[in-house]
Amino acid sequence: MAKKKKKKKNSDAEVHAPPTAARQAAEAGQPANGQPANGQPAKMKRKEYEREMRVLHGELVSMQEWVKASGAKICIVFEGRDTAGKGGTIKRITERVSPRVFRVVALPAPTDRENSQMYIQRYLPHFPAAGEVVIFDRSWYNRAGVEPVMGFCTPEETERFLELAPAVEKAMADDGILLLKYWLEVSAGEQTRRLESRINDPRKIWKLSDLDLKSYSRWYDYSRARDAMLAATDTAWAPWYIARTDDKRRGRLNIISHLLSQVPYKPLAHHDITLPKRHQARGYVEPDLPLRYIPVPF
Repeated sequence: MAKKKKKKKNSDAEVHAPPTAARQAAEAGQPANGQPANGQPAKMKRKEYEREMRVLHGELVSMQEWVKASGAKICIVFEGRDTAGKGGTIKRITERVSPRVFRVVALPAPTDRENSQMYIQRYLPHFPAAGEVVIFDRSWYNRAGVEPVMGFCTPEETERFLELAPAVEKAMADDGILLLKYWLEVSAGEQTRRLESRINDPRKIWKLSDLDLKSYSRWYDYSRARDAMLAATDTAWAPWYIARTDDKRRGRLNIISHLLSQVPYKPLAHHDITLPKRHQARGYVEPDLPLRYIPVPF
């Protein structure tokens, strides 16, 4: 039998290759998988997923260097139903970039003092300065989703928020902040499967809060809140982008490729780099110190 040809391994150059098909599709407004928007493509295999993610990570580094050099200010908001994959998407965005440039904000429940402030006030200090990308894992849009559904604010407070939010975001845009807002949408069946998977998994149990259990039964209340939010706050200067995330891998790739298509960064220029020679030891000898090395069970 003829031997199968071995596939070439990804070289380092691939990290900085031109944008992938996923990103090109996003720029053209087409589904990245080539399927109709309402189609059900097969779950993406890990090998293909990691190959595409490797290239997108290189693009994110290029974007990071452009943000630093240009002084751009980018703010990314992730909202969506419980288990829709916000945390996992943010983790993949940030795992290969500098935390000095990419900063994740996930605020806890407000304190009594914060509850007495103007609603947007506690978010303002976290807005990006020049050369920063700030990612909100849930944001001021709590006032349009979690809070009204769970009874943490009055209908009048939500209505007031929906009236004012576009003006605040217009002020952000006028100050040079590029605001990208993503709503991650997961089906009811997939949400159930993900919540059930957390119950007996010690790695995931921390994700299953009392609030998650209470909100699970209120699927249609969340749907109504989402619809009102999108209708009131989808604007020319800060539009909402919807991502279907039943397939987490496809969802993450599609979101990152779309994010990249919205930022006018330029590709990273490459230079030949040679490591310098180390200095001579000049008589240095390792000292005999009572150092405490950790155990090596592996």
